[in-house]
Amino acid sequence: MKIAVLNGSPKGRISVTMQYVHFLELKFPDTEFQLFDVAQKIKKLEEDEGAFQETIRDISAADAVLWAFPLYFFLVSSQYKRFIELIFERGAASAFHSKPAAVLTTSIHFFDHTAHNYLSAICDDLGMKLVGSYSAEMNDLHRSSERKRLRMFGQLFIDAVHNGIPTIKGNKPLTVPVTVYAPARPTPVATNGKKVLIVVDDLDEDSNLHRMVENLQMTFSPRAELVQLKEVDIKGGCLGCLQCGLDNVCIYQGKDEFIDFFNRQVKAADILFIAGSIRDRFLSSLWKCFFDRSFFNGHIPVLESRQIGFVISGPLGQVQNLREILAGYVGMQHANLVGFVSDDIGSSAEIDAALQGIAVYAVRCERLGYVQPPTFYQVGGGKIFRDAIWSRLRFVFQADHKYFKERGFYDFPRRGFRWWMTSGSLIVLTKIPFLRREFIKRVKEEMIKPYVRILNRSK
Repeated sequence: MKIAVLNGSPKGRISVTMQYVHFLELKFPDTEFQLFDVAQKIKKLEEDEGAFQETIRDISAADAVLWAFPLYFFLVSSQYKRFIELIFERGAASAFHSKPAAVLTTSIHFFDHTAHNYLSAICDDLGMKLVGSYSAEMNDLHRSSERKRLRMFGQLFIDAVHNGIPTIKGNKPLTVPVTVYAPARPTPVATNGKKVLIVVDDLDEDSNLHRMVENLQMTFSPRAELVQLKEVDIKGGCLGCLQCGLDNVCIYQGKDEFIDFFNRQVKAADILFIAGSIRDRFLSSLWKCFFDRSFFNGHIPVLESRQIGFVISGPLGQVQNLREILAGYVGMQHANLVGFVSDDIGSSAEIDAALQGIAVYAVRCERLGYVQPPTFYQVGGGKIFRDAIWSRLRFVFQADHKYFKERGFYDFPRRGFRWWMTSGSLIVLTKIPFLRREFIKRVKEEMIKPYVRILNRSK
C-alpha cells in the first residue's frame, strides 16, 4: 500500500512534523510513505505546470493521502494554503476524489482545532474520505505513551484504507452569495484625527469586495487609507527559521517591503480593517502570508488597543471556522473586535447599513479607548504561550520572554500562605455535616457580599 504524504512544512524534511511521519514509516514497514514537499517547493509547483501535474499524477496513484503539517498562525502555512488553491484552480480535484485521507499536525495545541477543521472541510470539498485526525504536541514523540497513541492512529488509518471503512462528511458545499452589491452614498463619519487603514489582498474592479471597500473608504472623513497586499513587495512566506524569536529581526529584513509596511502602516493605524474574499475555506494564501510573516513580532501583541474589523466577500455565514480564527487573532492581539461585514448578509441596503454601523462603532470605541474584556481566546491562548515561553521555549523566543517578563504576563497562581490556610480550613469544616448544611444555605449570599459593598461605594 502507498500513502502520499503531503508535507506542509516550509522546512521540508527537517521539520518536527516529518519526524512523526518517519515514526509511522518505522512502525509500518509494509506501507510505503511517499513524501511530497509541496510547501517547500511551492514556487516551483506554481511556476512549472509540468512539475505540478507530475505531483498530482503521483498523488492520484497512491492508495491514500496523509496531510501532514505544522500549525502556522491558526492554520496551515501560506505555502501549503497556496498548494491547496492550486488544486482547485488547475482542476486537479479528481486526483483526490474518493481517496482515504488523514490529518497529522504538530503544534503546542494553540488553535490546533481550527487547522483541523479547515483540512476536514478541504477533504470534504475534494470528495475525500477523512478517516482520522491526529494533533500532536510537538514534544509528544519523547513520551512512550504518546508514541503508543501515534502508532494506534497509524494502525487505524491503514486498517481503514485496507477495509474501506465508511466515513461521514462534516461540511456541506459552500453556496456563494448571489447579491450584486450596489452601494448608496454613505454618511461621513469624522475620525477626529485618528488613522483608519483598510488592507485588502486584491481588488477586482467589478466585484462586491471592491464596492464594499470603496464604500467603507468613503464612510470615513477624511477618506480611509487603502493598501493592496498585491502591491507590497513580499518575497515569500514565513520559512519557520525562528531567527525572529531571538530579537524580532526577520530573515527577510531588508530583502522586501513587508516588514517596513507592517511597522510604518499597519502598526500606525488606530482603526484597522482587513478585507478579502473567501478562497476555499479561508481567505487567500496572500492574506495567509500576511499573517505568517507578521510573526517576526513573535507572540507580542503589537496591535494592542487597536480597533479591528473585517470586510469579507463570500459565504462567511457558512464558514464559522474562519470567523473563529479571525476573532481569535484580534483577541491574541489584545485589540478590540468591532465586527464583521459580509456580502452574504442580505440586500445592498443591509450591506450599506452594516458598513455604516461598523464605521460608526469603530470610531466611538477608538474615541473612548474601549477594548472588550478578554474571552477564552485571549485568556486560554495567553496561558499556553505563557507556560511554553516560561519553560522550554524561552531560549527560542528570547524576545517574547523579555516582553512577557516586563509586562507581567507570567501571572502564575500565587501560593499565598493566608489563602492556603483559609482554603484548607474551610475544606475541613465543610466535612462536618451541620457546617456543610450551613455552608450550602449561605453560600449564594456570601458570594455576592463583596460585590454589594462595591456597588454601595459606587453610589
